Amino acid sequence: MDIFLAIVAVILAIIGIIGCFIPFIPGNVISYLGLICLVFTDFSNPGWLFMTIMALVTLVVILADLYLPAVMTRKFGGTRAGAVGATLGVIGSILFAPTFGPLCLILGPFFGAVLGELTRDRKNAGQAFKSGLGSFLAFLMGTGLKFFLALFVMIYIVAECWGPMADGAVAGFDWVKAQF
Repeated sequence: MDIFLAIVAVILAIIGIIGCFIPFIPGNVISYLGLICLVFTDFSNPGWLFMTIMALVTLVVILADLYLPAVMTRKFGGTRAGAVGATLGVIGSILFAPTFGPLCLILGPFFGAVLGELTRDRKNAGQAFKSGLGSFLAFLMGTGLKFFLALFVMIYIVAECWGPMADGAVAGFDWVKAQF
């Protein structure tokens, strides 16, 4: 059963990394599920404190990814209309990404912020563009946060699985050791 759980944990970690860039795949949640798989193995014991901290970090990263476009839009001089537009752009991009592809995820918050600002003040296109730029930077920051968390979880899972596998401590991993 340990081999099965280790393989599932690694697969979930890989899907978690992919999920940082593909819509509708909650990458960090799936990565966390990989950590949960390790809890039930005999060779790894992440501990309740580590698992609690990782759950909180996962929640913070998810919330940051959702709210960063609105916050950064405001930081770049946008108004409430731009922040609402950026938030609607995030939601719209998630809904339309399967149809229009991943470019929609990048451009949705940008255009949402720009359109939100233009509905408030049509004469200030420069400020609307600046707000959209803030939203775009927020997208990059959110994706970066998600990626680094998923990468950390992947490295942790591989390290936890590789040690016992390399030592032959887990029954059934000896054949893998012999292959390398």
